[in-house]
Amino acid sequence: MSVEWMAIRGSGIIAFLLLAGSTIWGLLISTKVLGRAVKAKGVTWFHESLGIGSLVATGIHMYFLFNHDYIDFGYRAIFVPGAAAWRPLAVALGVVAFYMMLLITVSFYVKRWIGQSAWRAIHMTSFGTFIGAGLHGVFSGTDTSHPVVLAMYFGSLSVVALLLAIRIAQAAGPTPEPRRAPRARASEAADAPVGT
Repeated sequence: MSVEWMAIRGSGIIAFLLLAGSTIWGLLISTKVLGRAVKAKGVTWFHESLGIGSLVATGIHMYFLFNHDYIDFGYRAIFVPGAAAWRPLAVALGVVAFYMMLLITVSFYVKRWIGQSAWRAIHMTSFGTFIGAGLHGVFSGTDTSHPVVLAMYFGSLSVVALLLAIRIAQAAGPTPEPRRAPRARASEAADAPVGT
């Protein structure tokens, strides 16, 4: 196995791990499973950083694919879904996942202009992005049969599925009543001095 091929696979696995981490962290934020253990600003920053890291690792993955001699990956194969001659469907899933990661990452910086609802809608695509990237790795990766790599894919999928189920259950459940200030008793109101 060449150093280039190791760089291709290594960067792809790192990109997926960072994407999985970002997806899991985002679900931990939205489900509030962590409670008050961490401050909201810190967890949001970490979530965003994992997403950016995944995007950078994907860029490195694409760079090494383009410069690899064994399989011909030109610009078209790397940037156009379905254009790759080698495992076209699996590669297409990776290309689409890359574009979706790019869109989701950019949405962090344009949130105030596009609004909360549009930002949330874009973020909902992160689940499809995660699944697409995972399928890309499973079906195009040459080391998918390795037990550790297989455990990485199915383990992260299981955690995301569990947290997503919690999130859906929370959304379907009753909404908590807003807290109201306690009313003063009639006897207390009568005893209060005039003018207060």
